[in-house]
Amino acid sequence: MILFYMLCITCKNLSFQIICKDCQNNLLIPSFHKREIEDGFFNYSFYSLSELEDLISSKYYFHGDKVFNILAKLSFAKFAQKFTFTNQVIAVPIDDHVRHDFSHTAILAKHLESKFITPRYNTLKASNIVKYAGKDLEFRQKNPRRFKCTNISNQMTILCDDLITTGATIKEAKKALEKKNNQILFSLTLADAKL
Repeated sequence: MILFYMLCITCKNLSFQIICKDCQNNLLIPSFHKREIEDGFFNYSFYSLSELEDLISSKYYFHGDKVFNILAKLSFAKFAQKFTFTNQVIAVPIDDHVRHDFSHTAILAKHLESKFITPRYNTLKASNIVKYAGKDLEFRQKNPRRFKCTNISNQMTILCDDLITTGATIKEAKKALEKKNNQILFSLTLADAKL
């Protein structure tokens, strides 16, 4: 039997996982945050960006899928276990294009699968793939994502993304889903840049 060890990317100790159990249990304890991004429409997040900045940037690297699976297990999966609703709800990852061999938003949506939530992939894609990282609200407004919604209509939905900064992406994604007569209950993100 061969055992593979690696270094935890947080504390640099030997670990069987990319983030060791000690760091998961002590440093990555989620706390629930609520932000109104449109009149009566809320985003819920589990961490502040300052807590996760290096981990969220792992989406640009080959090991990011391992990091996002751990973060999603600690937050999105626990949320899904407690979530109840009268109807089935569809979890829609925002722009789940595969980059660096995985889609970080699809990973988040996958961890929402439960009795009441079903993930639906390849549903909401940006036709403008401009990079928003580090850009201000004015840039985001001048360069909309122009989302195209396919394969979903007349559904109750939850939007999933890794990060909320200005809220512009979530609002644009919400409008694209609403054009197909979907109702968006709220959005869920790993982190909020305003916390």
